[in-house]
Amino acid sequence: MSSWFKRKDKGIQTPTEKKKDVPKGLWYKTPSGKIVDTEELKENYYVSPEDGYHVRIGSAEYFEILFDDNTYTEFDKNMVSKDPLKFTDTKKYTERLKEAYEKTKLKDAVRTAVGKSFGKDLVIAAMDFSFIGGSMGSVVGEKIARAIDYSMQNNIPFLMISKSGGARMMEASLSLMQLVKTSAKLAQLSDAKIPYISLCTDPTTGGTTASYAMLGDVNFAEPNALIAFAGPRVVRDTTGKDLPEGFQRSEFVLEHGFLDKIIERKNLKKQINLYIDLIQNLPIRKIKK
Repeated sequence: MSSWFKRKDKGIQTPTEKKKDVPKGLWYKTPSGKIVDTEELKENYYVSPEDGYHVRIGSAEYFEILFDDNTYTEFDKNMVSKDPLKFTDTKKYTERLKEAYEKTKLKDAVRTAVGKSFGKDLVIAAMDFSFIGGSMGSVVGEKIARAIDYSMQNNIPFLMISKSGGARMMEASLSLMQLVKTSAKLAQLSDAKIPYISLCTDPTTGGTTASYAMLGDVNFAEPNALIAFAGPRVVRDTTGKDLPEGFQRSEFVLEHGFLDKIIERKNLKKQINLYIDLIQNLPIRKIKK
């Protein structure tokens, strides 16, 4: 057996920087084995025309899809994480952050912005899995909280696009506090009667699912996204039972009542804005094709 096939240690060994949000190179191979031209993939909202597979994308791509003419004002662009716990595992947290900055050109795992979507203001918080697995630390919680504040101050609907491996272990309890902070802010948003749309993308797991991802006035998801608290591998190992086909994928979660709708990426902008008009009892905007 080839040495590359063997794991040196137990556990997942794929480094985060290898889990790219957007495909690089001339061709992209989907999990079902279909080969797609990368340019064609980009023109099709990073969805394979061969099999409908939704490739993971990041905040830059979601902003381009949802904001008119890709024009928006970003909030808190230079907010960065500290290392109050002086955390070290196989390397120092400060080193992990430095590597993430260099490889992703991002400051943390979420970007927040306001702009026009079909001519009407919308605040969007979009997560980036490429930054330390989209983990939720203090910066993620603070940026989301501030974006919600902006929504409340200006009476603008709020869209949260989740894509996360869960809470950031390098910040321990400080990370878990973000669940409470974001949930409390969303309760205030609800009291102010401002629409909150949650969009779960692949993957939405851990503390993210346990907090803001499942608190939307409506909870949407992209097709075949993993949506769970503990992932299927952990559930299987803990229970010792085989899991149903498609367990914890969007379609399974919708069927069991935890989602309101699955939306293909090409329809996201239209469906989200349609919901906003309906929930606010406003005339439905005429969408130019």
